[in-house]
Amino acid sequence: MTTPRFPEALTAAQMREADRRCIEELGIPGAVLMNNAGAAVYHALPAGSIGIVCGKGNNGGDGYVVARLALLDGRAVQVVLLTEIKSITGDARIFLDAYRRLGGTVRVATSEAAAAEAVAALADCDVLVDAMLGTGVSGEVRGPIRAAIDAWPGAPTTIAVDLPSGLDADAGSPCGACVRAHTTLTLQYPKAGFNTPGASTWTGAVVVADIGIPSICAHDAAWAEHAAKHLSR
Repeated sequence: MTTPRFPEALTAAQMREADRRCIEELGIPGAVLMNNAGAAVYHALPAGSIGIVCGKGNNGGDGYVVARLALLDGRAVQVVLLTEIKSITGDARIFLDAYRRLGGTVRVATSEAAAAEAVAALADCDVLVDAMLGTGVSGEVRGPIRAAIDAWPGAPTTIAVDLPSGLDADAGSPCGACVRAHTTLTLQYPKAGFNTPGASTWTGAVVVADIGIPSICAHDAAWAEHAAKHLSR
């Protein structure tokens, strides 16, 4: 039996539960984790201009953190948003608003044609950040995100947040289409699909970023013991 490259890899469901335990049971705010995630991505970026493509959910929220930090450092940064601004809520909205209040701009592209055009226009950036889809993707990728993936420029270095958009986190195969990353900065734990033969074609090099989720949140037996001692009061 071949030893997995990532023995600590979690399924999407396990990762969601680790997040839930951290946020709901331990009380560590999701916004703290999101800021940690975005900061880890930002500090992993090579020098040069940055293009960030964001989706609707928390993966996009990580992208807004990257954008804010780039803006504060005086770096050239462009943000493409593949949904209406009003649809961004929760922790992601906190960081989108902070970026915009600091003077950052967003190019909204909600149709397939607009998404393809906006993403293709990022070809002159030195590095692209894929912050469109996270571990929750299921079924075939469609609509503006599919158009963005199909139009993704090949020349700039691509950094994927958590996993390349369109990659099934558990199966390690594309959901019809997938961003091909040079580096995937995965959050707290590798994803189970990264151990699938051929997954590295899409992930590129995988770097694991500690975003502040205590390890006990990912281990069921240890968590049950901890919860019985400390969380049942």
